[in-house]
Amino acid sequence: MYRLLRKILFCIPPEEAHYFSMDSLTVAGKLPWIKNIFSYRTPGGAGLQKEAFGLQFINPVGLGAGFDKNALYLSELEKIGFGFIEIGTVTPRPQAGNDKPRLFRIPEHQALINRMGFNNDGVKVIGERVRTWKNKKRNALKNKETEPGSSTAGSLIIGGNIGKNKDTPNENAWKDYEICFRELFDCVDYFVVNVSSPNTPGLRELQEKDSLNKILSHLQTINRQQEAPKPLLLKIAPDLSPDQVNDVLDLAMEIKLDGLVVANTTISRDSLHKLSPEKIKEIGPGGLSGRPLKERSTEMIKYIHEKTRGQIPLIASGGIFTAADAIEKLEAGATLVQVWTGFIYQGPGIVKDICRGLAKKLQN
Repeated sequence: MYRLLRKILFCIPPEEAHYFSMDSLTVAGKLPWIKNIFSYRTPGGAGLQKEAFGLQFINPVGLGAGFDKNALYLSELEKIGFGFIEIGTVTPRPQAGNDKPRLFRIPEHQALINRMGFNNDGVKVIGERVRTWKNKKRNALKNKETEPGSSTAGSLIIGGNIGKNKDTPNENAWKDYEICFRELFDCVDYFVVNVSSPNTPGLRELQEKDSLNKILSHLQTINRQQEAPKPLLLKIAPDLSPDQVNDVLDLAMEIKLDGLVVANTTISRDSLHKLSPEKIKEIGPGGLSGRPLKERSTEMIKYIHEKTRGQIPLIASGGIFTAADAIEKLEAGATLVQVWTGFIYQGPGIVKDICRGLAKKLQN
């Protein structure tokens, strides 16, 4: 059924199709006969529960940052079956992002290119939205009003992916990350520091060891002052050199980061052999995601897992479309997996399909 729906959605510009499909799901989910469809979700069971950086995940399949930037669709995404959702990237002040068009499909490679530019409603609005959603869930549970497909309050893990505003100079970036950290601290379950998006000018320069140390050490200092510190993770780019990866790992071990997300989108176009140079030039700059990132992501996960002897939990991101893809990442050393582009191409059934495949693997 989704194949037919995808053909229709792919006739609409990508960004408009995204909001149209999610808004339609919101409306449909309020209809009594549609609500029952959500009862198919497979949130856990069969040994799918995972523990990572002190949190309990009902299943290891999450949704990567960038899909629900503004925490508008938490209920809908929870009903689809995700074990965790990463909101953001969130910045201190609202920003419109880059000029449109800024999202492009590449069906020939089951890929996307985006240059969104951290478009979001700002940390105060998004933080309040998450608090409202969580309070509503708690009240519903208290009054025993949970809907089909809805999990218990607190079982859906929400991560906060944080970044800096475009016009904030890099030397002041640490202040932006602190603002987001403090504002979201009471409403998200873990944090991911995003310094690896290719779509904010100069942002990736913050991946250099000294700049990164300033941001992460400062956040860890604040974190350790809290009664219950939150897991702090870093999202890294697939374009890092071996020396840069080693610098990140040294720093991660030194300041005791709770985990890494491997990896963000790539600026490389080497894998797009089915597109002409003219077409690639026409699309322009941006981060490439999807199938072309699969091999590089797995390679990095395996290297980091072996280098750190498994001491740093890893969330795998990049090229996950099937249960086999997820299993490949987990066997390489990941603890959890995130989908994004795979969700666009495979549809909402991707979570159930991956969970089924993982459960079958465990039974063999």
